[in-house]
Amino acid sequence: MPTAQRTAQPRPISWFVRSTQVLAWLLVGISLGLSLWIVVPAPTRSLLPLGVGAPEVSPWLTGLSAIAAVVVWLTHRWARVAVLRNGSGNRLKPRTSAKVALGLCAIALVVSLLPLMQVNGTSAAIAAEMQAVLGTDYLAQIPPSLQEQLRPQPFRLWDVFRGIAPAPTPLSIQRGVVFATPAGVPLRLNVYRPSAAGTYPTLVVIYGGAWQGGSPDSHETFSRYIAAQGYAVVAIDYRHAPQYPFPAQLEDVRAALTYLKTHGVELGADLSRLALMGRSAGAQLAAIATYEQPSILPIRAVINYYGPVDLTTGYDDPPIPDPIDTRAVLRAFLGGTPDQHPSLYRRASPINYVQPGLPPTLLVYAGRDHVVQARYGHQLYHQLQATSNQAVWLEIPWSEHAFDILFNGVGNQLALYYTERFLAWALYSSPL
Repeated sequence: MPTAQRTAQPRPISWFVRSTQVLAWLLVGISLGLSLWIVVPAPTRSLLPLGVGAPEVSPWLTGLSAIAAVVVWLTHRWARVAVLRNGSGNRLKPRTSAKVALGLCAIALVVSLLPLMQVNGTSAAIAAEMQAVLGTDYLAQIPPSLQEQLRPQPFRLWDVFRGIAPAPTPLSIQRGVVFATPAGVPLRLNVYRPSAAGTYPTLVVIYGGAWQGGSPDSHETFSRYIAAQGYAVVAIDYRHAPQYPFPAQLEDVRAALTYLKTHGVELGADLSRLALMGRSAGAQLAAIATYEQPSILPIRAVINYYGPVDLTTGYDDPPIPDPIDTRAVLRAFLGGTPDQHPSLYRRASPINYVQPGLPPTLLVYAGRDHVVQARYGHQLYHQLQATSNQAVWLEIPWSEHAFDILFNGVGNQLALYYTERFLAWALYSSPL
């Protein structure tokens, strides 16, 4: 019986090649999907962490995009070797899908590189601003022993991956110290300072959270980092809206300062060298507590991280998109709209407290902030300048609100580098 003539058939794609193709497209999708949040604003609160985090971990995303491109190329090569030979041995044309995948990888790579491409120019602009406002020799006023503990460079790529190491100073940490009980609500503070006996220049830190949440434990990595350089960092609490609307929060900050006035020495705080710092909602409180007169304690400087400035304008012109629903947040904080409570909105706006003779201010804002727009911070900056006050403007153009929550991130490295120098100048140099 004659043997049946068999027709040569293309060999099927192997399981391995199929698996690597799936992996390649998965890597392409993840790298592009995450990288796009560097340039696409988050439309909702649930997506805001992506908008905050993507620019700050952009070196990781750059590496992921490069890996995705390599996997796509290798997968295409393996597929050609495995199945893209026909019976006569001729190779088929490269697959269009591979070209598309490589194109998407290129887009992700370019987008993920955008923050890194802006680091040097941004740092140079901030350095020039610091010298213009504080003096070309402001660093010479910082003790050499402290200068040695400051970050040596505004940005180090490796620190994004390995973390930022604080100075090797043993710390003493006190948590949960009750400083007041307004309306029966216990308000607590944490103290971070070197373990050696004595008092230290003091930074009072007020957390954010839209006046509705948070605790003194927020941003503890920062508090420990600064304390290790020779400061007493006092992170304080306040009552939250909407149960306790403004001015309850400001009253609580005043209560914390009053407590420090009485108990500062036992907490290791040198109150003759005191600065306030706040983030977002906390920055609004820190600014008012610094600018209002008379002050409970002599304050040498205030550090404002992306704080609201003019709450009436912020209500009338919210960001687009508006992921936290700014108007709802302000209504909860102030008990209504600007039309209902115009005087309360004015009282809660730091820009209305600006007058000559205020302590120096460091204003740190994110250029792509869709919670507290940087242009409002710039209004406060110009108002301070117009009244002959010292104000330093520090803007991170690629960052979103609360960017410094990623302590090792690209934006926070820059902000931290100049913040620690401003703080050292304000508290360790001669009295102003």
